[in-house]
Amino acid sequence: MASGDLTLSILGLLGGGPLHGYELKARIHRLSGHLRPVSDGALYPAIARLEKAGLVRRHEEEGAGAARRQVLTLTDAGRADLLRRLREPADLDISDQTRFFGLLTFLSQLPGRADRAEVLRRRLTFLETPASFFYEGDRPLRAEEVSDPFHRGMLLIARATGDAEKRWLRQMLTELES
Repeated sequence: MASGDLTLSILGLLGGGPLHGYELKARIHRLSGHLRPVSDGALYPAIARLEKAGLVRRHEEEGAGAARRQVLTLTDAGRADLLRRLREPADLDISDQTRFFGLLTFLSQLPGRADRAEVLRRRLTFLETPASFFYEGDRPLRAEEVSDPFHRGMLLIARATGDAEKRWLRQMLTELES
């Protein structure tokens, strides 16, 4: 998982309430572990960086047994950073499907309907821009124009997925803007 993805996941999950480190790791794994696994060597240094930056606070609480556990809480500065990341996602967060899904996971924490709609509008604009995996010169090729069955499959799957996502985005924009 890329550093920005991991930061958004940590801030977004803590935006839902305090979590101890083990539970935070488990939730991150459930969100994206099958696609982009997160190691302790990535997670705990990321938490330490966020703590040092004043975005996350750590304190100890009694555990279920004798061991005390570290509980992580989002600070006011952390919440502001989370909301900024949700309101103003990087272009890659819009164009990369996995990163966009990470953004969608926490978009409901963004309080403004107009702000949510703007993020969805950016994604819709990206999806409506003609593109392909394969080109003839500068012209994107459609599935019907490709002879390789695997390339054609890629294009057909991408089209079906894109059409479904565009329908959902338009529906959500209608709801958010009404």
